[in-house]
Amino acid sequence: MASAQHQKKWRDKNRMVKSQLNVVARRTVHNELDRFSESYQLRGKGEAVSFATFVTRALVQRADFNTEAARMLDDFIEAYHRDRSMNGN
Repeated sequence: MASAQHQKKWRDKNRMVKSQLNVVARRTVHNELDRFSESYQLRGKGEAVSFATFVTRALVQRADFNTEAARMLDDFIEAYHRDRSMNGN
């Protein structure tokens, strides 16, 4: 973990554009974030979260005018909720 001095320096520098996100997640999520980072030339798990959000936002926007994308999004939402229920999340 970064020292308090380094954390303060980061917060001061990024105060207007970023906030730190500490998330407790299953090991598989951390593993997938590592994989995304490697596969898509990202700078770590934080950027992998940003990328996943970017891709999701793009899919939602595409679904607004493309029925196939809307169907895929609905399928992903249903599968996510089903998987979450089965795994006790």
